[in-house]
Amino acid sequence: MTRIFGGPTRYVQGPGAIDDLGELTAEFAGRPLLIVDADVLPFIQASLDASFADRPHAVLSFRGEVTQAAIDSLAANGTALNADLVIGIGGGKGLDAAKGVAFQLGLPFVAVPSIASNDSPTGRSLAIYNDEHILVAVENIPDSPLLVVADTALIANAPARFLRTGMGDALGKKFEAERAFADGAANFFGTRPLRTALVIADACYATLREHGVAAMKAAEAHTPDEAFEAVVEANVLMAGLAWESGGLSYAHAVVRGLVKARGAASAPHGDHVAYGTLVQLAIEGRDDAFIIDLMGWCRSVGLPASLVELGMESPTEADVAEIARLTAIGPKGGRIIVAAPPEAIAAAILRVERLAA
Repeated sequence: MTRIFGGPTRYVQGPGAIDDLGELTAEFAGRPLLIVDADVLPFIQASLDASFADRPHAVLSFRGEVTQAAIDSLAANGTALNADLVIGIGGGKGLDAAKGVAFQLGLPFVAVPSIASNDSPTGRSLAIYNDEHILVAVENIPDSPLLVVADTALIANAPARFLRTGMGDALGKKFEAERAFADGAANFFGTRPLRTALVIADACYATLREHGVAAMKAAEAHTPDEAFEAVVEANVLMAGLAWESGGLSYAHAVVRGLVKARGAASAPHGDHVAYGTLVQLAIEGRDDAFIIDLMGWCRSVGLPASLVELGMESPTEADVAEIARLTAIGPKGGRIIVAAPPEAIAAAILRVERLAA
């Protein structure tokens, strides 16, 4: 009955926080290797030069797919530097590339997200693809990040759609953690979750509901305010702790079907999860008013509430049946339990579609 709650050793958030990166890492790194998203580097090069001027370091630009060959090339630079820390700066691909190097070199990892579109900065997982952009492996760095630095001025400079999709990804964490706990699922440390994860997941949902609309206005103005700060914390920290230490459930299982669905496949991951959350609520038998209320919030921030809004023109019962089939047969077990049969999942999707209309 041993249970584990995990997360980054330290989390720092605020406008201009990246300017303190050198000082924040000084206590545990003498020769850091910085892997920076190529699109982000021009905006922060001067800050990084100033932060790390007092010690050996290397700044590598990264663009493209996170393949094993790309990780090998980046890791060779770390070996030449005799690096003792890997710092990843950028979006999901940039952070995964840096995690891959940390995994390969056996080094601790620091995450500096440039967007708040998902909760990966606090987690250990990274996805590796081949040159055809097909997923070939999912690895985990040995420990949670030593440090996560969320510079909200940098994040606010990104297109507002990234914050929106981050809210979609975070939206389901409350319901997924609760379902995982009730179903006896394991979290991503391989144990039953502690109740602390449920409390954080609940706070994540409450923060999105209270501040989401105002945060989108701040994102569109590229000006971080208190609402923007609250939602970045929910998208990155709260959601990250909730999924890794709490667990996932139907909202993410439905994504397995949506990524193959006609018209809807190209929608962002966060949009898929937002819709999957509505389906999960329908599977659980929540009342119509509850689901309709959440649909209204989704639409108020620009998230989809129907298959049509995900990009599927004129959904058919066959489309729905295929989404349900893929949801039910995807990888499951201790970490994501899919107990509902395809027929029940399809009925839940059709119910969501009726309510959305």
